Amino acid sequence: MKKYMPLLLVLLVFLVQGCKNVLELSPEDQVSETNFFKTEADFTQAINAAYNPLRTVGPDYYTGEMRSDNTHYEHNPAIQGTAVKMKADIADFTNDASNNYSSQIYYDSYKGISRANVVLARIDQANLATEIKNNFKGQALFLRAFYYFKLVRYFGGVPLYLKEVNNEADAFLPRASVEEVYAQIINDATEAIALLPAPSKFPQSGYASKGSATMLLADIYATRKEYAQAENLLLSLEAMGYSLLPNYADVFSTANKNSRESIFEVQFMQGLETGMQSNFIYIFLPKCYNTAIITYGVATQNTAADGGGGWNTPTQDIIQAYEAGDTRLEASIGVAEGTYDGSYYFTLTAQKSIVNYQAPAGKVGVPFIKKYLNPHTDKNNTDDNWPVYRFADALLLLAEVQNEQGKTQEAMVHLNRVRSRAIPQAAPLAAASQEHARDLILHERRVELAFENHRWFDLLRAGKAIETMNAYGAELKKTYSYLVPSSYQVDENKLLYPLPFAEVGVNPELIQNPGY
Repeated sequence: MKKYMPLLLVLLVFLVQGCKNVLELSPEDQVSETNFFKTEADFTQAINAAYNPLRTVGPDYYTGEMRSDNTHYEHNPAIQGTAVKMKADIADFTNDASNNYSSQIYYDSYKGISRANVVLARIDQANLATEIKNNFKGQALFLRAFYYFKLVRYFGGVPLYLKEVNNEADAFLPRASVEEVYAQIINDATEAIALLPAPSKFPQSGYASKGSATMLLADIYATRKEYAQAENLLLSLEAMGYSLLPNYADVFSTANKNSRESIFEVQFMQGLETGMQSNFIYIFLPKCYNTAIITYGVATQNTAADGGGGWNTPTQDIIQAYEAGDTRLEASIGVAEGTYDGSYYFTLTAQKSIVNYQAPAGKVGVPFIKKYLNPHTDKNNTDDNWPVYRFADALLLLAEVQNEQGKTQEAMVHLNRVRSRAIPQAAPLAAASQEHARDLILHERRVELAFENHRWFDLLRAGKAIETMNAYGAELKKTYSYLVPSSYQVDENKLLYPLPFAEVGVNPELIQNPGY
């Protein structure tokens, strides 16, 4: 039932529900299906609704980054409620099918898909200019491809809903195969590329463009190891106007949202009335009595069990991965300095640089993700967008797919282009072999794209997720006694999340993933 309930909720925005006799089919003074999907403004509202679930599906740092060796979490034995336990379980690979955070990715992806399907079902009949219709259709296809790509990588084969769900019979579909899902994603993304315009100016509008769809399809092909197709797409991006910003830290400034380096990012907007604000920095700080020292004087407690901080704490493993002189370390990670009390809450006394940091006597230094620290005026109400695809990502993915085709020297040119921005004084790297280049590219992607939800998928694509996470977990267990023996026992089954327990229970057509 949850499959089609999101669609009904969407339609409630547009359709007036009420009692009327057969002579009152479409009251002209009320919004209904017959008089809504007519104008450009109508379809703008509808496509905006399809983007909305990106605010949970896009910045999926619990199911993405915290699943990797880049981040862990702050353990507070005094706070072990259900929400806290579920987040920790994801990081520790002890999650089950009842986990709300993996389930949210599943349901919100389908919410976005259902809303994209609403647009696709009506756009061809609209009396709009062809260029406008193509743009709306291209965006809807991009979003549907994006959501299904998220689903297939997290859950494997999933039901394919390609039209509006209007009755119970249509709601209960079996799982499509992984190949069937990918075939649909490739079709949607390919058509989106043909329909969408390239960016006309920078900063961009925030809506998907030809560049967004091109990068998405390249990512899909790289994941499927179809390297030549990915290479051709990635080589086309620079001609659309994308480029690296001169300074790495500037990429994440709210003054540079949707810049030339941005290929696609999830849009957020601060403000007490917008309902579109972000709050990443509060989630990534330790559980504090007062965050003001770091959050630009905004005084707030950050101690709540569910919505408080302590998540996605950078690990020593990622801190040590940066080369000496790499400016990305300072731009990406900060240190919250202070003391813990008997309740395991943190009192902030200073914000410090991570570079060569040593905690003074009587103090503790807790690393936090600094990329999303920008000026704001209200607590838990920030203006930071979430980066999904950047041009630096495209260059490093281009290096990867070229190296996999034996074009190692060409690949290293793209890698060094990214690296030289962060370490301008360093000599260019050279690869002694294709395997050596693989390691260099994977490392460069790690430090360039840290805390942007790429590391887990990079490890999967490289075939190194199991060995890396088991070794990482073994080291964590030496430090953290709270980790249970079953944590970080990663095998093939753990490379996918389980389908939500409630979904399998309500849909007899679904079969759960192995191991759950």
